[in-house]
Amino acid sequence: MMLALAADHGGFALKEEVKAWLDEQQIPYKDFGTHDGASCDYADMAAPACDAVISGDCDKALLFCGTGIGISMAANKIKGIRAACCSDYFSAKYTRLHNDANVLCMGGRVIGPGAAIELIDVFLHTEFEGGRHARRVGKIMAIENEA
Repeated sequence: MMLALAADHGGFALKEEVKAWLDEQQIPYKDFGTHDGASCDYADMAAPACDAVISGDCDKALLFCGTGIGISMAANKIKGIRAACCSDYFSAKYTRLHNDANVLCMGGRVIGPGAAIELIDVFLHTEFEGGRHARRVGKIMAIENEA
């Protein structure tokens, strides 16, 4: 599994903590920036990471901004992306089980590294349940294709 990572300045520190954990777990990733704490725009950071998921270069993406909300909004504008902003375990698990989310977004000013790692762990290790949920995800994708 290859992950795409990206953050704006508000999520930079959390992204760096997550990278250290991914290194410990020997989970490969590509870091699409930002590479320092200088001010930058979350939309500019989300796009290349999400493009890597759409192209198949990466399997999933982890995105970070101050709240996780802005970067998730930007990510969800990219065709084929199903990004979820999560700050609790249940949401991170069920966005995989029921929504087949391919991007997890978190806020560096909302949760700390310990909680973020728990969310990432369940997100990465939960498979899509399919069944009736596949029909629902299909309807989401149909809306996207009509836009």
